[in-house]
Amino acid sequence: MENLIRDSPQRWEGLDIEIENKPGAKDLEGLLSVDGRYTVVDGDEIVLQGRQISFPTRGQASATELAQTLSSLISPLASTSEQDHRVAQYSPQYRLSFTLLNEDAAAGNSFTEWDVSDAITHHIVPILSRLEVLHNFTIESQVQYHAPLAFSPRPVNGGFVIDPEDLTVFVNSAEWTLSSSASNDPVLHFVIFVPSADRRPLHLLDGNGDVSSSTSFLLPQWGGILILNPREPSPLSRLTSPILNPVFSAFSSHLLSLLGVPSLPPGIKTVSGGHDVLTHWQLDALLRYRALSNARGSKDTLHSIVNLVDQIENMPVGQDVRGDIQGALVALEEMFEHSKFSLTETFRRSARALTLSSRAFFNPGMLALLYFPAEHKYAVYTPMFASAVIPLFVAALRELAAWKRDRRARAAATQPVSAKPAAT
Repeated sequence: MENLIRDSPQRWEGLDIEIENKPGAKDLEGLLSVDGRYTVVDGDEIVLQGRQISFPTRGQASATELAQTLSSLISPLASTSEQDHRVAQYSPQYRLSFTLLNEDAAAGNSFTEWDVSDAITHHIVPILSRLEVLHNFTIESQVQYHAPLAFSPRPVNGGFVIDPEDLTVFVNSAEWTLSSSASNDPVLHFVIFVPSADRRPLHLLDGNGDVSSSTSFLLPQWGGILILNPREPSPLSRLTSPILNPVFSAFSSHLLSLLGVPSLPPGIKTVSGGHDVLTHWQLDALLRYRALSNARGSKDTLHSIVNLVDQIENMPVGQDVRGDIQGALVALEEMFEHSKFSLTETFRRSARALTLSSRAFFNPGMLALLYFPAEHKYAVYTPMFASAVIPLFVAALRELAAWKRDRRARAAATQPVSAKPAAT
C-alpha cells in the first residue's frame, strides 16, 4: 500500500493514509463505527460489508492485489486525480427533470401518459436518500407532444441511425422546453425520446460505425437521453412500469455518473442489510472527491478576489464581502481540523467555504465595478455627451469673444478726449 502511495502521489493528494495492524475482536466493533476508517479481514472472496472488506490474504501476490483493491476503493482514479468532464459542478441544490418527448404525436402511435411516479420511487429515490448528505433534490416531470430534431437521422436498411457526431446537437434547445419551472438551481435532465412513426426504429451508431445495442447516451454535465422505439403497432398510449423499469435503470446509472459516484472495481461483491444502492466505500470516496474539489474551488475563488482588488483600485469591498471571506477562511480551517475525525463534517465545511467564497466573488457591489470599470464608463459616456458639450463650448467661446468686444467698446467710449490748443 505504501508503495502504491509513493508511485501515484497525485492519486492520493489531499488524503492522509494510516495503516494499522488488525485489531482484536473487541476493538473491531468500535472501529467499524468510526467515520472514514476501514478494516480488512481474511475471507474466501472479495466482499464488502459496511466499511469492512473481506479479502483472501494469502501470499505476496494477494498482498499486492489487496493494496491495488484498496487503492481503487479509497481513491478511485476517475473521481479524484482526473477531473471527469462528465461530472456536474457541485451544488447543494439540484433539480431533476424527467421528460417524455414525442417527436410528433400527431403522426400516431405515441405515448401521452406514463407511470413516472412509480419508476422514480423505485429507481431514483433510493439514490437520492443515500446522497442527501451532499445535495438536496427537487424532482419534476412533464410530457411533450411535439419535439422535432434539429437534424435528419440517416436512413438505412431496416430503420434510421444517428451518427456519433450528431449526438452533440441532439438536444434541440430552440424547440424543446425541458425546464418547466424557474429556478437558479442547476438542472439534470433525463429524457425519453419517442421517434415519430415514420422514423422507427431509430438506433445509435458506435465509434466503429456499427449499430449500437444501447439506445441511451449521456451528455456530460447535462443529463441522459434514451431513445424508445415502440413496438409496431402499439395499442398502448401509456408507458407502464414494466416498460419504464429498464429505462429508469439506465437513468439511475446516468445520475450516478453525473454526480461523480465512483463505480466499484470488477469482481467485488457487496453484502447489505438493507437495499442500499451505494456502498459506504463509494459514498466515502464521493465525499472525499467533493471535499477536495470544494476546497480547491474556494482557494481559487479567494485568490481571484485578492487579484481583483489589487488590479482595480476603486474596487469596493463592503462589510458583507469581508464577512463572507472571513467565513470562508474559517470554514477551510475547520475543514482541515475535522478531516482527522469526520469525513461528513469535512465535506460540510468545504461546501460552506465554497458557498461563502462564491457569494463574496459575485457580490453585486463588486460585480458592478468589475464589468463596468471607470475606463469603460468614460469610453461609453464620452461620445454621448460630446454632441451636447461641443455646441455649448463653441457658444461659450462666442459669448466670451462678444463680451471682450463689448468691454473694449465701453472702455473706448468712456475714455476722456484731450483739448487741443487754439491757433493764433
